[in-house]
Amino acid sequence: MKKIKSITIKDLLGCLFLLGAISIVATSPYFLYNVMKLLFKSGNYGSNDKNKFRSAFYYAKRNGLIEIENNGHDIKISITEKGRVKMKKYKIEDLKIKIPKRWDEKFRVVIFDIPNTQKVKRNAFRGKLKELGFYSTQKSVWLHPYDCQKEIKILMDFLGLTNRQIQIFVADKVEDDTLLRKIKDVYDL
Repeated sequence: MKKIKSITIKDLLGCLFLLGAISIVATSPYFLYNVMKLLFKSGNYGSNDKNKFRSAFYYAKRNGLIEIENNGHDIKISITEKGRVKMKKYKIEDLKIKIPKRWDEKFRVVIFDIPNTQKVKRNAFRGKLKELGFYSTQKSVWLHPYDCQKEIKILMDFLGLTNRQIQIFVADKVEDDTLLRKIKDVYDL
């Protein structure tokens, strides 16, 4: 059986985020161990795994990331709104654009017009574009050689940006040879 490397708050919230909620019989003295087995589907845990899970579980409970409801002999564990926000943050931190085996020879152009009143969102968006490997042709025009629409939509949702503020185009050709060579060299196209 596969052993879990390390159980973190991110893992706990991720499982609850996917499952919605879990119910478990709470009469057992091995309550947390049973929750861990249910969430992570592996029976091969060391004492270190159990301790990390216990720490993550109680941290999540203490900080209002999960909610525990007692219903007779059953306990329902679910992620709270605060936990969902934290989970979205984790999703943004892990965001990556998948690189296909073969390039379709098209460029994705992301153009944005985020007002000065939302400067923090604009800077966060621009910073994440850099992190994702986009290249700037102007302050608010960025290029990427691979499909990235899903990732941009996730980022827009997280930052609360609209389709009026951000547009994505697919281009067959880019006129700026210097930028084109740089992108092709970096991505080995």
